[in-house]
Amino acid sequence: MGSTNGETISSKEVKESSFKRFLTKLRKRHIIETLAAFIGGGWLLVEVVERLLVGHYKFPEETIDLTVVSVIGALLSTLVWRWFRSTEKRPGNIKIEVLLVPLIILVAVAIDLIIILRITGIPGKKLLIGIVAFLLGIAWVIFKLSQWAAKLPETRKKEVEISGPTLMKPEKSIVVLPFTDLSPQKDQEYFCDGMTEEIITDLSRIRALRVISRNSAMTFKGTQKTTTMIGRELNVQYVLEGSVRKAGNDLRLTAQLIDAPNDTHVWAEKYAGTLDDVFDLQERLARRIVEALKISLTSAEALRLAERPIPDVGAYDAWLRAWHEVWAFTKESLDRAYQLLNNALNIIGENALLYAGLGWSCAMSYDFGISHDQETLLRGERYAARAVELDPSLGLAHVAMGYVRYKQGDLAGMVRHSMRAVELDRTIDALWGLGFILAEIGRVAEAGRFADMAISADPLNPMSGFARGAVDFFDGRFDEAAVRFKHYLEKVAPDFPVLMWWLAQALAYAGLEDEAKDKFGQVADLKAVPISDLSVLFCRALSGDRRGVRELLASNTLLQEAAKTDEWFPNFIAACLARVGDNDGALEWLERAIAWGFSNHRFLSEHSRFLAPLRNEPRFQALIERAKEQQQKFVINK
Repeated sequence: MGSTNGETISSKEVKESSFKRFLTKLRKRHIIETLAAFIGGGWLLVEVVERLLVGHYKFPEETIDLTVVSVIGALLSTLVWRWFRSTEKRPGNIKIEVLLVPLIILVAVAIDLIIILRITGIPGKKLLIGIVAFLLGIAWVIFKLSQWAAKLPETRKKEVEISGPTLMKPEKSIVVLPFTDLSPQKDQEYFCDGMTEEIITDLSRIRALRVISRNSAMTFKGTQKTTTMIGRELNVQYVLEGSVRKAGNDLRLTAQLIDAPNDTHVWAEKYAGTLDDVFDLQERLARRIVEALKISLTSAEALRLAERPIPDVGAYDAWLRAWHEVWAFTKESLDRAYQLLNNALNIIGENALLYAGLGWSCAMSYDFGISHDQETLLRGERYAARAVELDPSLGLAHVAMGYVRYKQGDLAGMVRHSMRAVELDRTIDALWGLGFILAEIGRVAEAGRFADMAISADPLNPMSGFARGAVDFFDGRFDEAAVRFKHYLEKVAPDFPVLMWWLAQALAYAGLEDEAKDKFGQVADLKAVPISDLSVLFCRALSGDRRGVRELLASNTLLQEAAKTDEWFPNFIAACLARVGDNDGALEWLERAIAWGFSNHRFLSEHSRFLAPLRNEPRFQALIERAKEQQQKFVINK
């Protein structure tokens, strides 16, 4: 949905003149400040030399020339360094500043030497020729060094940066590829996907094994890539692939474990039975993998492999269908999932996994505006609480409860339940959620660890990249955040609205306002609620349209309601209002953000360029103190 008055902003409408873009670059690279500093400082230095050294102490008049040449050389060197150091696209990746700056300095030194020779009266023609030759030799060495440096491609360096910490390839690591549907009617995709996810969940409970999560595994559905290519892309040693044939009540499962780097089969097996045997087949397959990889299970891990979270086959089939619908993520699919989960409850009575699924579905519906009313969230809380009560060791129950707590403004509760989910099942949604929330709280180091864990477990999930980019963002490293968001958009999830929106923010906070407006315009065109409306708002703010910002906020009630139950949306709105000079409005929304749990006071007081006009206001300073106190009191009671 766009704004309530039907107005949208396209990418063309947010472009401005190339001259203004050039001025923006000058401002970002501090060129204007550098010129002003050198003009003022250089003039003062020349005056001191002329009046004090030459006028009073009778230094040679050439001393003034010597000073002017030195100042101009330093100025040109500084300007070249600032300009080219900030250049993102380099022809051939050559660092031009590495070559030009020393050459400028060498030329200035050569001219200074000529002046010194003239002052001292030394007949130094031959000496000067030798000095020039020596300087040219140094210039040649610098040039060759710059060529060598260019062999390290800048783009490759950025790829290394965004991949997180360098990890040795673990010997015991695996990806379970989506099982192929070989059923006669080809109508068992939900069942195959469900089997895949159940096996992933079982294996994720084994601490000695690194398991790639569902999202990344599902990207290889129907892929033509070889297992060697998949292993290299995901940094895993083993690949499990297989198929499912379900005809009536008969079930046949085939699976093969492959050593990815060597492209060799470890084993290939077939399992046959009926639907009543599905749980036994899954357990046998998981144990066969453990046996092949020579992993010693703890007694707790062995017991968990034997668990039957949904003992009835009919209810289990409804669960698989429901979870397949949840991942479609539309109002219609979530409604169908809700009905299927309730049908399963009618079959077997109270069940922790089914309640957890219901709690998660309600929280998703509420968070993304599909069913944005308090009753939906309260219903989700009841379901999630019952799931935790029935089975405190179920990771999904804690994820659902954490999601509900998050939307209630209880960030400590969200973190507590998410950490428990990570301890139990290394649940990916808990990992990236912890990365994001802890960064907003200001516990950046902890946030980075969880985000890195998310990338390791689910490298092709855009939300893993989002979490790691958010850590950079809330630590004030906006350029790095933009690189990461851009990478995941290009390589993993093109046109993913959440990543596009955060990329636009990172660009804006980095001072690249023209690029930011282009990206915000693209998000606005997607009509994704509520971030498209927020993108329109920020475009107007960056254009200095105070009236447009206030009108959109006043007319869009849906946007106002969504921002009242979130910790970042009101912060976003505060930045827009501060940008157009509405300090009172900005402070009101900022107070809501802090009240809802945002306590990264360093982001507010140091990193956010848009809040700079507020920093001398007593009310802002009081809010910062409140955020500091809130951060200090943030305790996770396990």
